[in-house]
Amino acid sequence: MAKPLPRRTLVYEDYGSAVDQIISPSSDSEFIDQLIHVLKDAASTERTATLLQSLGEYSDDREADIERIGLTRHEEFLRSVNQLQSIREETVLLTDEILKLNQSIQSSTEILAEQKQALVNTRAIRQNITDASDALRGSLNILHAVNQTHDLIRKKKYYAALKSLDDLQNEHIIPTVQNKYATQQRLADIIQKSIPASQKVISEAVMTDLNTWLFRIRETSQFLGEVAFYHTELRRTRQRKRVEDDKFMANFKLNSAIELVSDEAEEFDVLDNDELQVDFTPLFECLHIYEALGQIDKFRAEYSATRRQQKDLLLPVAVSLLEDDELSLSSLLEGITGFAIIEKATMRRAPQLRSAVDVEELWDSMCQAAVNLTSKALNDVTDAEVLLKIKGFISLFIQTMEGWGYSVAMLDNFLLTLFNKYAELLKRRFSEDFQEIVSTDDYMPMTIQSPEEYEKVVNVSWFSPEKPTHELSFPCVLPFSQMYPLCCIDIRNFLNQFYFFSDDHFQHPNVIDETLRKALDELLVDKVCKSLVERLSSQYLGQIVQILINLEHFEIACHELEQLLIRARSSTSAGGPVTLEATEQFRSNKKTAEKRIFELVNSKIDDLVDTAEYDWLAATVASETSNYMQTLTTYLANIMNSTLLGLPREIKELIYFDALSHAANKILALPLSPEVKHINPNGVAALANDVQYLTGFVDRLENGAMLKENLDELQQTINLMQSDNHDEFFDISTRNKKYGRVDAMNGPILLEKYGNVTFAHLDGTRVEPNGRPG
Repeated sequence: MAKPLPRRTLVYEDYGSAVDQIISPSSDSEFIDQLIHVLKDAASTERTATLLQSLGEYSDDREADIERIGLTRHEEFLRSVNQLQSIREETVLLTDEILKLNQSIQSSTEILAEQKQALVNTRAIRQNITDASDALRGSLNILHAVNQTHDLIRKKKYYAALKSLDDLQNEHIIPTVQNKYATQQRLADIIQKSIPASQKVISEAVMTDLNTWLFRIRETSQFLGEVAFYHTELRRTRQRKRVEDDKFMANFKLNSAIELVSDEAEEFDVLDNDELQVDFTPLFECLHIYEALGQIDKFRAEYSATRRQQKDLLLPVAVSLLEDDELSLSSLLEGITGFAIIEKATMRRAPQLRSAVDVEELWDSMCQAAVNLTSKALNDVTDAEVLLKIKGFISLFIQTMEGWGYSVAMLDNFLLTLFNKYAELLKRRFSEDFQEIVSTDDYMPMTIQSPEEYEKVVNVSWFSPEKPTHELSFPCVLPFSQMYPLCCIDIRNFLNQFYFFSDDHFQHPNVIDETLRKALDELLVDKVCKSLVERLSSQYLGQIVQILINLEHFEIACHELEQLLIRARSSTSAGGPVTLEATEQFRSNKKTAEKRIFELVNSKIDDLVDTAEYDWLAATVASETSNYMQTLTTYLANIMNSTLLGLPREIKELIYFDALSHAANKILALPLSPEVKHINPNGVAALANDVQYLTGFVDRLENGAMLKENLDELQQTINLMQSDNHDEFFDISTRNKKYGRVDAMNGPILLEKYGNVTFAHLDGTRVEPNGRPG
């Protein structure tokens, strides 16, 4: 074979080393990697052509080498061909064996495939079982969480149960919903849908517990109020003790800042003590649950409605102020107190649940109901002591609730109504007492048997004895009758009863002062003074005198009462003096009694003088004093030493003065009577004898000289009639000296009746004995 001519090559860039790198790799992947690397370098068209040229030259060189080897090693080549032939034959044999082996493997592979399929199926089942187990395990975890929640509900751990529901949703349900297991997803959906129902079960369960707590609270409200009242009463006692120790403390009332500070050492929790414990846990738990559920507004409305219902159940249809039972005022006020304390404590502990407006609204409605019920029941009360007891309950109620910050203005105003009723009953009761005392009095000076009895009477009466007790002898007689000390006792009791109402708590002491003054005035004027004045119509002089003495002492008592009222009135009352109308009434009616005494004495004098039997034309001179004159002087002496003995001296002198003046006028009227036509000297002598007897009686009296002036006209008239010169009467200067008290009109009349000679009138005319003008 001829040797091929070498190809003409063009000279380009040298890619020889690159071709060696491309050809030298042992695997196709490395070949490609090297080729790509070179191609990256041969980015342009010219370089690519150069690369192709280098590869072509490499190929030509390899072909030239093969031709050279074939020409130079022919024998070896043939040997190789033979070897290849034998190899081919062996290869054919091997191929047959391989085919047989392939068939054998084929059959084995089918069996293996079946086994593998079975294994695959087994693995799928196992995976399914694993998936089912995982799903079941996840479901069991969910169910366990659900059961745990319900178990917490059964154990009344409601907030833990609610928290467990949240954990169930966040830790189990949400991840499960995102899981690939459909079964778990369905279960999670069911559980998810049941969560609101579970939350409702929790809310209903906690509300049930709260209602049970509210029921127990309602049942214990009255006892709570009783404990609160007892604690307030203890505070009252301690405050009284502090006032006894330091009078300055009297300026500070219960619940004042000073009292609260002074009582700090005696701290007492009415909601948590040895007698009573009020646990607010159910309320707080329920509030916490509803806050967690986002239903706080609903809970607030339900709780408010429940408390209003309980308030309505707390208030009875009526209360009894006369009996101490479950319907009594004290039970009602204790129940309201317990209810209001719970409300105030709830507001302080949970302000988001109970506002001040809600609590005050309930408080006002309960106070209004209590006031209405009490006002209605007041119509049945006729005893002031019952009202005092009622006032004590209400005052204790006010002071207790004032300490809890409640407004008590309505109750304070109601105490005014209660006080007016109390004052009315007191006036009615004491009016009856005064009426009975006045009507049953014997109107005799009061006899005292012992010093002890005397001390009692002096202590209760406004009476200043002239002598100390040890200088008196018993039995002794006091000037006034028994009615006076009895009335004084009633007056003092009346004052005490009025001021009892202001004990502990009453914000209107000035009302007490003014009402007491008016009531006392009415009692003294209407029931004492007027009753005494009505009895002045009696014909019994001793009774009239005793009434006058009693009026005198009642006037003194009124002056003392005015000073007592000034000392007893509160600092809030207006200043200035206290004036009782009764004082002036007793003073003025003393004059009425004096006039009545004058009337009776003068009436008796009239009766006695009317019995006089003067014979104005007697033939002889009477040697004895007339019976009427003896009786008259005896009467005047007796009344002065007995009936009028208890009167003040000035009144006795005035009565005697008036009586003698009246007697003189009455005696003088005897000869002036139109029925008497003529009087002779014997008749005048008889009259002069009686007048002389009367004058002697008066001379023997104390202050007789002054009293005898009442007889001057009578004595001068008799002197005129017995005078030898009657014309002296008509001489102005002489008449003024000797007969100045003789009436200018009566003198001539008597002289006319007495004389038988003619005489002149004052106007100068002359009169004959027959009475005709001359």
